[in-house]
Amino acid sequence: MAEFDYKKELAKVPHEPGVYRYFDASGEVIYVGKAKDLKNRVSSYFVKSNQHDRKTQRLVSQIRKIEFTIVHTEFDALLLENQLIKRFQPRYNILLRDDKTYPFICVTNERFPRVLTTRRIDRKMGTFYGPYAQLRPMYALLEMFSQLFTLRTCNLNLSPENVEAKKFKVCLEYHIGNCKGPCEGLVSEEEYLKDIDQVHSILKGNVAPAQHYFKERMVEAANQLAFEQAQHYKEKLGVLQNFQSKSTVVNPKILDADVFTIASDESAAYINFMKVVNGTITQTNTVEVKKKLDESDSDLLTMLIVEFRTMYGSEAKEIITNIPLEADLKADITVPQIGDKKKLLDMSLKNVLYFRRERAERAAAEATGNASRKDRVLIRLKQDLQLKTVPQRIECFDNSNIQGTNPVSAMVCFIDGKPSPKNYRHFSIKTVVGPNDFASMHEVVTRRYTRVLDEQTGLPDLIVIDGGKGQLSAACEALKELNLYGKVPIIGIAKRLEEIYFPEDSLPLYIDKKSESLKLIQRIRDEAHRFAITYHRDKRSRNSLISELENIEGIGKKTAAKLLKVFKGVKKIREAPIEDVATVVGNDKAQKIKEYFSTISQ
Repeated sequence: MAEFDYKKELAKVPHEPGVYRYFDASGEVIYVGKAKDLKNRVSSYFVKSNQHDRKTQRLVSQIRKIEFTIVHTEFDALLLENQLIKRFQPRYNILLRDDKTYPFICVTNERFPRVLTTRRIDRKMGTFYGPYAQLRPMYALLEMFSQLFTLRTCNLNLSPENVEAKKFKVCLEYHIGNCKGPCEGLVSEEEYLKDIDQVHSILKGNVAPAQHYFKERMVEAANQLAFEQAQHYKEKLGVLQNFQSKSTVVNPKILDADVFTIASDESAAYINFMKVVNGTITQTNTVEVKKKLDESDSDLLTMLIVEFRTMYGSEAKEIITNIPLEADLKADITVPQIGDKKKLLDMSLKNVLYFRRERAERAAAEATGNASRKDRVLIRLKQDLQLKTVPQRIECFDNSNIQGTNPVSAMVCFIDGKPSPKNYRHFSIKTVVGPNDFASMHEVVTRRYTRVLDEQTGLPDLIVIDGGKGQLSAACEALKELNLYGKVPIIGIAKRLEEIYFPEDSLPLYIDKKSESLKLIQRIRDEAHRFAITYHRDKRSRNSLISELENIEGIGKKTAAKLLKVFKGVKKIREAPIEDVATVVGNDKAQKIKEYFSTISQ
C-alpha cells in the first residue's frame, strides 16, 4: 500500500454526516466510526494526536487508508455504522455478542401457522419475537400458549390440495385435545387464525385483546346455555390474568418505551435495556462492553441503543436514559428526574450497577482462586445480597395448602451451603382460617423465632421467604413484633422471574441466572417447598384416617389420633385383638370399634 499522507486524505473528506472506515497496511478494516460532520471528526484523530490516549495513538499510527460514506442524516449514519461493525468486526471497535446466540419465538407464515422457538433468523419463515436473553420468560409464554390455544405442532404441508385429498390423519395431539385437526379440515383457517392473532398480540406485550377475545366467547357460550364451554373460557381468562399479575407492571400510563442505563469504568461499560410495552416490562438484557478506545458514555450508549432496538425490533417513540444524548435516534429522549419514569430508570440502573459489581467481584474471586467452592458460593451470596457477614446458616420458610384445607408451613435450614435435616421444622397452622398465605407466614415466623429467643439457640445469618412482596412484608411484621427486624437479614424470592425482594424496597433485584448464589437460593427454596408439600400430604392422609375412625360412636379426634399413634394405621387397628385395643382406649370403646369393623366387613 502506498505511503499514507493524512493531509491529502483529509482534503477529500466533506463536511457531511456519514460513516468513515480506517484501513491498516494489510488492507484490513481496523476501525469504523460515524459523525455528524465527517471532516471535523476524522481530522480530530490527526490534529494534536499527542493529546489522545495510548490506544487511540496506536490506532492512528496504523492507519494507511481512509474511506467514507455520506448519508442523509445522523440516524442513517448510526444504522450504517452498526451494520459495518458487524460485517468487518474491526479490532478497535467494541463488539457485542452475536444476537443469533439468543433464541426467538417465531410465528410461521404458513397455512395454519405454528409457534416455535429458533436461533436461526429467516424472515421468510414468519414473524420473529425476541431475542430472549433469559429462557424462563420465553418458556413461560410457550406454556401459557399451550394452555390457551389449540395450535398444531406438526410440520405437515397443509395446503388446500393436501387437506382436500385427505393425505393426512389426525394424530395423538388431536385425541388428547391439544390440536383441532386442521390436517383433516376439522377447523377452518379463519377460526384457527383468530387464535394466532391473539398469540401475536400477547407476544407484542398486549394482553388486553386476548382477554377481550376470551371474555366475549365466555359470554356468548353462557347466553347459549353452554355453561361447560363458558367455564372453559373462564379458566383460560384466569390463565391470562395470572400471567399478567406476575408480570413486572410499571405503570399503565407509560405505554411503549425503551429504557437504557449505562455505568462504566476505565476498561468497560455496562448497559441495561428494558423494553416496556403497555406499562409492562416485556424484555430485559444487561451486557458488558469492553472499551477499545477512550469512548465516552454517550457514544457507547448511542451505539448500543441502535443495536438493541434493531435486535428487539423496537419502534417505541420514547427512550428513557440516565444520561443526555445528542444523537438523533428517531425517538424522544427523556432523562426523568421524578415520577414513575424515574422509578423505572432507577430499577434499570439498580440492575446495571449490580451487574457491574457482580462482574468485578467475580474477577476478584477468580484472581484469588484460593477459596473452596462452598466458601466461594457463600461469599458470592454475601456480595450479591450486600450482607454484612457470610450467611453460614440460612433458614427458609414456605406455606402449603389446598384451597385452605390442612394448611401447613415448613422451615428448612442450610448450614455452610448444605441442608441440615435435623434443624428442619414443620408447622401446623393454628390461628389462620382459610387460604391466607400472608397470615400463615406471619404466624410461623413468629412461632419460630419466639422459640429461638426463649431457648437462645441462635439466630440465622439469613432468612429466605418463598414468595413475593406480600409474604415478605408479613414476615417482616413478625420480626418487628419480636424486635428482630434489622438484626437478621431477610429476603423474598418470587417464583416466575426469580426476583429477589428486600424489605421496604419495591424494586426487585435480578441476579444473573447462571450465578452460583442464585442457584443456592433456588435450591434452598425448592427444598423448603418439597418439605412443606410432603408434610401437607402426610397431614391430609392422617386426617382422612382420623375421619374414618370418627365414624365410630364414642370415638373422637383425640382417641382416633391416640389409636393411630399406637397401631400406625386403620388396617392394623381392625386386625388387632380386642385386648390390645382395650389397653389403649378401654373395654367399652374397644368393643364398639370391633363391632364397627365387623359390620362394615359384612
